[in-house]
Amino acid sequence: MHGRLPILGFRIDEMAYLTDVKTIPAEELGKLEGLKVLVINALHHRDHPTHLNLEEALDLIARIRPERAFLTHVSHEMGRVEETGKRLPAGVSFAFDGLEIDF
Repeated sequence: MHGRLPILGFRIDEMAYLTDVKTIPAEELGKLEGLKVLVINALHHRDHPTHLNLEEALDLIARIRPERAFLTHVSHEMGRVEETGKRLPAGVSFAFDGLEIDF
């Protein structure tokens, strides 16, 4: 859900792309098992009514357990990528324009 608006995520083989997400119903999480790559939004650090914040995104990543995760749909309020990126768990990094993902 994107607030109260239902949205679609995309799974292509072993990769999923989820942006504009705030919540994922428990019955949908099973569709994300066995991912090699997850791209998911993380707007900033504080709570937001329609987007995951960093803590919420990291919690979902820990539940889904992809091999790698890329954070997208990030606001300037997240802070500098160089600094915030140092505090991300192993296997999680910020997406960027021009990123190519091989798996």
